[in-house]
Order: sequence, then structure tokens, then C-alpha cells
Amino acid sequence: MAELMEYKCPCCGAGLTFSSALQKMKCEYCDSEFDVETLKAYDEALKKAEAKDPEVDVPTGSEWKFGEQDGIRVYVCQSCGGEVLGDDTLAASACPFCGNPVIMKEQFAGDLRPDLVIPFKLDKAAAKAAFEKHLMGKKLLPKVFRSENHIDEIKGVYVPFWLFDADVDATVRYHGTRTRAWSDLRYNYVETSHFSILRSAELGFAGIPVDGSKKMDDALMESLEPFDLKDAVDFQTAYLSGYFADRYDVSAEESTPRANERLRISTENAVAGTVSGFATVTPESANVKTVDSRSQYALFPVWLLNTTWNGQKYTFAMNGQTGKFVGDLPLDKGAYARWLTFVGLGAAAGLYLLMTACSFFA
Repeated sequence: MAELMEYKCPCCGAGLTFSSALQKMKCEYCDSEFDVETLKAYDEALKKAEAKDPEVDVPTGSEWKFGEQDGIRVYVCQSCGGEVLGDDTLAASACPFCGNPVIMKEQFAGDLRPDLVIPFKLDKAAAKAAFEKHLMGKKLLPKVFRSENHIDEIKGVYVPFWLFDADVDATVRYHGTRTRAWSDLRYNYVETSHFSILRSAELGFAGIPVDGSKKMDDALMESLEPFDLKDAVDFQTAYLSGYFADRYDVSAEESTPRANERLRISTENAVAGTVSGFATVTPESANVKTVDSRSQYALFPVWLLNTTWNGQKYTFAMNGQTGKFVGDLPLDKGAYARWLTFVGLGAAAGLYLLMTACSFFA
């Protein structure tokens, strides 16, 4: 069986969880509070340990079919002896029997240990309130969605991210135009001048994030940005207690192409901002080269909410640091059709009034 780590209250022996409101470890049973720094000793063994795959011991019972055991890891809760099942990337969870928070030690051993973590600043109540606010003012949202949908699951997850620092050399060429107009007694003149515009730049970027989890939708994670690295602290497993966490299953090397693409777009946008004073500017070529790149492994806080309505699942997410909330909502097709009709009638009425005015002045 794989080994678990559990934080126990020195006063009563109950499980400790990280409180986003207090930014401390708290015992939900006796209300004792402890600074995270006092629990550093728990992490010393992880720094020295080597990452290895634990032996999988699946529960006894009916015969497992071929391939069903692949990717399964079984842990034993130190509080109640219950078995906690997880996949290859599960790094923090809760015992389904006693509810105690558990941390999978081998997922953070050796090279798997993150460099940084941004602790949760907002709790589950804030995520629920943000969801309700997200529904407000949506005129094309089906009215019954507000009353009939129910939150199936809400959980705080530490999502693995790679943070890239890079130095970039860029050369971009644009085609620009300027126009000059004048007239005499006989003609109107327009002169168009054409320019070849060359820009070179050396830029430095810090903390370009790329999520390192195959489970998480890349677009969803990017929509939660920015995460403010001023709140990032050195990793300690205590911050994970009471939350879910995954270790990365996309390596830094595999994440590099996405990081380079984000660097390219950011560089081209930054360079384009230096071109002004032209009537039109058209990019012709761009050469963006990364000359030095470094990466760090970090965990970022995300609240995930799943809700079901009309048999369809909707996923929402909230930045656990800033409170930014994202997620797609269903569309009331009838209300949308009425809105299109209203807009169309308004445009037609406006065109009719314009034509009438033109006829009057003619």
C-alpha cells in the first residue's frame, strides 16, 4: 500500500486543515490554530526522499478484468484504516470513510516536489457566492436554470503549473501607410506614402504560466489568469491539507511549446505597441527567438464547481486567490430569438427613419 501523510492536531488528535481565512492550520474539532511554519518538519523527509511508484495492492473481491488495475493506487487512511483509491496523479484528497484530509507523500518526493505554492485565499462559501453572482443579469439565461440546477460538486484543487522565465530577441517588420489629402479648384487629391517599418527588441518575461495537468482544460485555466505571484510561498504540504491536489502529468519539456507560443504572442503585442503615427500598419514578418528559458513547478488554487441541468453537465471555475469566476451558461433559445427579432425591428425602423429624412431634405 502507498503511504499517506496526515496532519494531526497535537491537542486532540483530529485532522488539521489549512484555513484560507486564517492562513493557518486549524483543527475543526477543538478550534486550535497553528502557523504553517511550525509544521515544516513534516516536509523535511520529502526533500530527501526519492520519488518512486508504490506497489499497488487492490482490494480483494471479484476478479479484476485485464487493464482495470492500470493507473490505480490504493492508500490506507491512518485514522480509520479505510482504503483511499486514486489515479496516478492524485496528490491530496480526503478519506471517503472518516473525511480526514490525506496527502500522498510519494507524489511530492524528490524531483516531484513543487518549488512554489499560492495558498487558497478564498473559501467554499466565496465560490458559491461567486456562482450566484455569475447568474445575475444574464437576460438570455433560462429562468428555470436558476431554480432547477443544483451544484453536484464543489472542491478546491491545487492545479499544477509550470512557470517559465525567458529572455527573448525579436525582429518584426511591418508595412505602414500615411495619407495626405488636399484639393484645388478642379480636383481632390489623396497621396498615400508607403513605409517599411523594422522593430528589434530584447524582452524578459517572468512567470509565464502553463498548466501541467491533462485533466484541466487549457483554455479554462488560462481564463482564470492572472495569478499574482507576490502571494507565492515556498512549498509545504501543510497548505494542501483539506484540499484536493494533482501532481503534474505534463512535463516542463512537453509544456515548452505552449510557453513559447504565449511568449511569441506577448512579444508581438508588445512590439506592435511601439508602432504609431501611421494610417495603417500590417505585419509582414516576425522572428521571435527565445535565447534563455527557465522553469519552476508551482501549485495554483482553483475552485471547481459542477452543476447539472437538463441532463447536461456544466463546469465552472474560480481563481482561489483573486475570485475571478468563469464558466459557460445555457442559452434560452426562445429569449434569444425574441432578442434577435427586437434588434432586427429596431434596425429596420432606424433605416426607415433615415430614408424618410433623406427624402424630405431632397
